[in-house]
Amino acid sequence: MKLSAIIFDVDGTLAETEEIHRRAFNETFAAEGLSWHWDQPTYRELLKTTGGKERMHAFIRDYDPADAPADEDIPRIHAAKTRRYGELIAEGAVILRPGISELTSDARAQGRRLAIATTTSRPNIDALCLATFGAPTEAVFDAVGAGDEVPRKKPAPDVYLLALERLSLPAEACIALEDSRNGLLSAVAAGIPCVVSPGPYTIGQDFAEAQAVIPEFSDLGSVAALDAILGASAGLGGRT
Repeated sequence: MKLSAIIFDVDGTLAETEEIHRRAFNETFAAEGLSWHWDQPTYRELLKTTGGKERMHAFIRDYDPADAPADEDIPRIHAAKTRRYGELIAEGAVILRPGISELTSDARAQGRRLAIATTTSRPNIDALCLATFGAPTEAVFDAVGAGDEVPRKKPAPDVYLLALERLSLPAEACIALEDSRNGLLSAVAAGIPCVVSPGPYTIGQDFAEAQAVIPEFSDLGSVAALDAILGASAGLGGRT
């Protein structure tokens, strides 16, 4: 089947945003009067839990901080973190990963569709698209599935299934681009072949189920490379 759509993860895939998320968390914690400070090794561990609010709960569970907020305060603190993240992104804190701009442009020129399937929330998606593509999300992507719209976050397939529903396409007509094992497992569970390009926080993870693992998305060169990967996946019934 011909490749009809590319479905992108956001954090770590469209752009290397995790350091900005970490900064936004830490600045928000300080503003809230919490003693919490997530260094890079701590954040690497916390990223095994998908979702910002869920990550805060995991920190309380696994690190037992003395000043843990009440459960009912976590959504409010996370909302403040989301606002701070949006401010940092708007200031130009990140750029698209190498190859993403060229890949989306090539796909558009060939009439392929573009979608997002991410654990992050819609405000974060909108802030990143406006800052990096210079356009609203809906001007770049035909469909969006966000983490705050589904009952289960990655590695569950929910957000990819939502993206497929909004694209009105079968899984075998799409390919997913991811940077993490949780994202890879989510795409595969939805029946979508996946190409992985790990980032600083995910390099070294197990990507055995991926159709291809590449250093950068720019290594693809064009949509034609994804056509070939999808064709090989269909022909072999598994990883190339």
